[in-house]
Amino acid sequence: MSDVSAVLTLPYLLPSQAQKHVTHNEALRRLDVAVQLAVIARDVTAPPASPAQGDRYLVPAGASGDWAGHADEIAVYDLNTWIFQAPVAGWVARVLGEDAQIRFDGTAWQDGAGALQVETLGVNGAADVTNRLCSVAPATLLTHDGAGHQLKVNKAAAGDTASLLFQTGWSGRAEMGTTGTDDFAIKVSADGAAWITALGFDGASGTVSGAALQDSPTDTGAGKLARAEYAYGPGNLLGTVSETGGTPTGAVLESGSNANGHYLRLADGTQICWQQMTSSAAGQTLWSFPAGFLGGTVPVVQATGQVQTAHFASVGAPVATGVNFSVWGLSGARVAYATGLVAFGRWA
Repeated sequence: MSDVSAVLTLPYLLPSQAQKHVTHNEALRRLDVAVQLAVIARDVTAPPASPAQGDRYLVPAGASGDWAGHADEIAVYDLNTWIFQAPVAGWVARVLGEDAQIRFDGTAWQDGAGALQVETLGVNGAADVTNRLCSVAPATLLTHDGAGHQLKVNKAAAGDTASLLFQTGWSGRAEMGTTGTDDFAIKVSADGAAWITALGFDGASGTVSGAALQDSPTDTGAGKLARAEYAYGPGNLLGTVSETGGTPTGAVLESGSNANGHYLRLADGTQICWQQMTSSAAGQTLWSFPAGFLGGTVPVVQATGQVQTAHFASVGAPVATGVNFSVWGLSGARVAYATGLVAFGRWA
């Protein structure tokens, strides 16, 4: 039979032992160290010059004096001498000078994440095998330790779920995270059973989809967000107009000019052309439009003489590509005068 206990190596009293109080007191001294273990500091490398009875320190590596060779042991000042107690794996100690908790793992003292390892932890509530960390409180604070702070939710594989779930009466109402894929999504539910992906963000491209977004150029549902290719702004207001079935598919306004004049096209199919030309006294003058009108349609054309001696201007029957015009003087004959020409019609 051993003379000491298996865990704390407390000395046993032996049959017919003399001075049993010595052995008993030694066991009490060791219990005095281990029970409700708290040390003043763990970074003091030399024994204090004037310690008080019962002062306890965790001896660090490289300690000197009476503490030399006792790294990781508990030094206790008792009966005017330093007594050392070697820790056992699983011992937990409070470092009073730091207000920190540390744990001995069998090799070294650990702090931070290694200081507390439990299967479940409930703060003012019961944790279980699924919700292993439970906090029942008006609020939960996670803050920085001198700089930034990250809350990390990790999953094993792309097909798993890493998300934040918001509930009402333990029934889901909103969820955000990577659910079933590595694409990020924000989902909502009215009953906790049927879910709608309000916004989804493609993990490769960063582009957005979802019920909260326009799904076509003609989708003007209330409360929906506009898509860049369906809405208009400085980047696509001006450009080449186009349409499909009456729905614009290009810019809102298109303008241009060439030797035949200027033109303006609107996304609704309207087109305006204008030019200033000099008429001929010998006969009609052809104005070829700077941009053609829709085939089979007849644009409305106006011609105006630009000098006071002109009597009136006239145009022939316009076609999609151009029109003939003349200017008549007060004498009743064709004259060569500067003429303003405007044509209204459709390009689509």
